[in-house]
Amino acid sequence: MEYISVKEAAEQWGLTPRMVIYHCVNGRIKGSDKVAGVWLVPRDATRPEDRRKENGRKPKSTVQERDK
Repeated sequence: MEYISVKEAAEQWGLTPRMVIYHCVNGRIKGSDKVAGVWLVPRDATRPEDRRKENGRKPKSTVQERDK
């Protein structure tokens, strides 16, 4: 299996290297491995799903909407 660095994975997926490490630590990147303190990501790994949700807040109204 071929591996790429965290930095390379971050560039491919449009994430920060810290977010790639976060996903590796939490097991969201299948096949990632930590060797000698460095995370390695499989070359054919896919970008983890963005699991953030909408927080349910309504968008703030603009000044023009309030003045109507």
